[in-house]
Amino acid sequence: MKPTALTCLIAVLASLLLACGGSDNDDSAGDTGSTATTAPPATPAPAPAAPAKPKPPVAAAPAKPKRGSLIVGIGEQNSPMFADRRFRALGITHARLVAPYDTVARRGERDLADVWLSAAKAAGAEPFITFGHSRAKPAKLPSIAEFRAAFDAFHKRYPEVKTYAPWNEINHASQPTARAPQRAAEYYNVVKARCPDCTVLAGDVLDQAGMTGYVKRYRRHLDGEPAIWGLHNYADSNRFRTSGLRDLMRTVKGDIWLTETGGIVKFGRNFPRDEQRAARSVTFALKLARDNRRVKRVYLYNWTGAKPTDRFDSGLIGFDGTARPGYDALRAGLKG
Repeated sequence: MKPTALTCLIAVLASLLLACGGSDNDDSAGDTGSTATTAPPATPAPAPAAPAKPKPPVAAAPAKPKRGSLIVGIGEQNSPMFADRRFRALGITHARLVAPYDTVARRGERDLADVWLSAAKAAGAEPFITFGHSRAKPAKLPSIAEFRAAFDAFHKRYPEVKTYAPWNEINHASQPTARAPQRAAEYYNVVKARCPDCTVLAGDVLDQAGMTGYVKRYRRHLDGEPAIWGLHNYADSNRFRTSGLRDLMRTVKGDIWLTETGGIVKFGRNFPRDEQRAARSVTFALKLARDNRRVKRVYLYNWTGAKPTDRFDSGLIGFDGTARPGYDALRAGLKG
């Protein structure tokens, strides 16, 4: 049908309205339910600033080498230590036990080891076992086969133990290894071979006269170069010197653990009873360990003091249960 003049006029007016007003529904696809407003006039942007001149990089100060954390443990034969609130208050999580090499073969020794290791586990303490002579036959030097069988029995019964020293104070006259450095080295070879995932210490020597000569003979019979050596430096700690540790460091490679040291309260005529001197020795032992980067652990001996009539006493806690000055020295040293 041909459009009339009125129809054409209406169409023209509708076009003009759309051109001038439009619709507000196409503002933004992201606006949902918002009311359209009239934006204020835009402020002219300032002229861009000239780019800043780059500064030369500042060289970082070289990082100081950090001293690895020293692990402090306690050597103790008596299991009640682990339940002592004073022990737990120290936060110490490493403990050492000297066990006869034939522990599993003898019921009494086996029972003692059972109780000690159970108590250590309950206290969250990592056990470190050092073997020594048989209490039934202290002069007996076991053959390699005998030692291997004894170690296998121990390791089978206590698989949780992963840290060993094959023999205690191998160069001391009280041990059958004192005149047999080759046999002592062969014990190390046995433990290393039978427990490849264990930490095995070589040596565990006492810092006495002739120590370096013994160690040199001992080294000739080792299978490989040990990563860790054990030292009992009582002479260093209680005579306030460093010669025992320095002698061993010059003789061997690898890390060193001071596996038995501390303050002697009483030992024969050379060390009459003196708890204050023993406390100073504890402080010195810890400082000596921290001052030498090769020393990674120190085990103080021991927790429970001896009877007044006994010849040797190095306890941090007296036989009567009283804390000695050495305990306070240890507590202070752990914070250092």
